[in-house]
Amino acid sequence: MQKRPRIHAALALSFAGAMFAATTQAQTAQPAAPAAAPAAKAPAKLDRSDRNSLIEMAQSNMAEISSAKLALTKAANPEIKAYAQRMVDEHTKALAEVQALAQAKGVELPKELTVKHKAKGAMLEALSGDIFDRTYMKQSGRRDHRVTHEQLRDGMDKIKDPDIKALAMKMRPIVEQHLLAADELIARTARNATGTAGTPGNDTSTATGKEPTPMKK
Repeated sequence: MQKRPRIHAALALSFAGAMFAATTQAQTAQPAAPAAAPAAKAPAKLDRSDRNSLIEMAQSNMAEISSAKLALTKAANPEIKAYAQRMVDEHTKALAEVQALAQAKGVELPKELTVKHKAKGAMLEALSGDIFDRTYMKQSGRRDHRVTHEQLRDGMDKIKDPDIKALAMKMRPIVEQHLLAADELIARTARNATGTAGTPGNDTSTATGKEPTPMKK
């Protein structure tokens, strides 16, 4: 009769050991926590000339869109309004491509026009009628497109990033088409105004002829 407590104690210890083993096995059988996702790869750092090329392309498109929208409200000649609408449509599309590439390359683009472009816009804003039409076409249609075309042409060798170079090559013929269209429209409106084949004034440059050198920024 005195041996029973020892038997009960042994059974209790055996039961406790079995419960501990089962708990340990259940804990080890739980699935491991998923590994953390790898961090997004940061875009490679661009050369300064590549960053500047993207910024210049963005500014050029923004300036053309701004002046063209002004022409849509102030131009007297319907042909010039049609040209301005083309500039809004095509430069808006080009700007979207520049912005998408800049985001992919980690380049922050300016959200406002430069002081120089703002000054040009203010000057156009103060004009009206035929004077506005002539000034818009010669400034935004011809001169600004010529400067942009020269930037794309002369800066091509400085661009190292293949994606930025490809975008510049894509934009260059579009800008050239805008320049040629502006020259044709300037000449045509001048003939209509004078009734002759000549263009009044001294500004008779074309995309293929000799042109005054644009002022440095």
